[in-house]
Amino acid sequence: MTPTDSTGAEPDLARYIRPHDMVVWGQASAEPRTLTGLLLAQRARIGRLRCFVGIPAESALTLETSDGLDIHSYCGSGTNAALHAAGRLDVVPVHYSALPRLLTDGPLRADVVLVQVSPPDETGRHSLGLADDYFSAALDTARVVIAEINDQVPFTPGARTLGTGDWTAAIHTSRTPGRLPAGRVTEQTRAVARRVAGLIQDGATLQFGIGALPEAVLGELGDRRDLGIHSGILNDTAMRLIEEGIVTGARKSLDRGIAVAGLLSGTEPLFRAAHRNPRVRLHGTAYTHDPEVLATSHQLTAVNSAIEVDLTGQVNAETAGGRYVGAVGGAVDFLRGAARSPGGLPIVALPSTARGRSRIVARLDGPVSTPRSEPLIVVTEHGVADLRGLPVAARVERMLAIADPAHRPGLEAAAEATPTAA
Repeated sequence: MTPTDSTGAEPDLARYIRPHDMVVWGQASAEPRTLTGLLLAQRARIGRLRCFVGIPAESALTLETSDGLDIHSYCGSGTNAALHAAGRLDVVPVHYSALPRLLTDGPLRADVVLVQVSPPDETGRHSLGLADDYFSAALDTARVVIAEINDQVPFTPGARTLGTGDWTAAIHTSRTPGRLPAGRVTEQTRAVARRVAGLIQDGATLQFGIGALPEAVLGELGDRRDLGIHSGILNDTAMRLIEEGIVTGARKSLDRGIAVAGLLSGTEPLFRAAHRNPRVRLHGTAYTHDPEVLATSHQLTAVNSAIEVDLTGQVNAETAGGRYVGAVGGAVDFLRGAARSPGGLPIVALPSTARGRSRIVARLDGPVSTPRSEPLIVVTEHGVADLRGLPVAARVERMLAIADPAHRPGLEAAAEATPTAA
């Protein structure tokens, strides 16, 4: 349908947005795609703009629509990788917990927020629906807030609500939110997932990232009991575990009986299941990534992926083959929280190879996203390397044991040739 403002006309965003404004919107399924489509269609008339974007899911922002914009992001996921490779996107390497402050104070402070909301409830309030997340902090400090009221957005418990007095302008739409289905799960990925699942105990509180591997891990947990969720995201597989009674949150120390996340990221069944679901609650990043909340969570089991890990436990989660495809993200926030949580497990999981190359390496090919000073348990399909409290030489030995057997001789030679100074 054609979006209209309160006068029935297609909105002219130049009435609200000034040249060089910083424009921020929700990521993944929470992107208000009608508003972002209008912004991109009108960008030449508005003037050069700055934008801060997150993970794309069927996003209106593409290589073809990005000229005239200065784009910033915390990640290189999805189509962001092509934008970065073309010189259209600058990555800000930052912990996820720092994003709200980044957008409310400092050089990336938001001037304009585009927000997607649900239809109103009986009190006239609109739910953020698909994400509270990091961007919602900017709603309090931005000069302009423009809402897209989408009748296909769920009213999700816990998520911040807005009334008509909280925005500058609004449009009404009806469209399926952007979908972010899980990636292709290979047999190698399943083998890694089975190893990780073997570490997860009944009653654990789970955190997991986006992608095929985290969803594969969740898919291996069908025989567990009373799992909980406190995560940056909630996906389709996690929602199925809630509906099947595997995730009950009965043993959580906080938010007992409730799955907590900052972002719903998946497909239509997830969106429908979240609507007015008392077992699900969305919160802003200030809560989902709060170090004290994480440290006091019952058996917080953080499952994060990586591009490569070196023999001493340094993790690169950002670049592959010279391309920026990942992020610092929330991994360190959750790994630290899991390490402090009673019975918690700080896990980094990855297949041991990709395209014939070892992902357990003697020297990282990219930046250190997670330093070796963080307590880690590294998992591949070949085993589990618990590096917590170990000196460097012992770490090398354990990492060699979980590398692909075909690559171990070369890694051993590289380790012998390079002193592993403490």
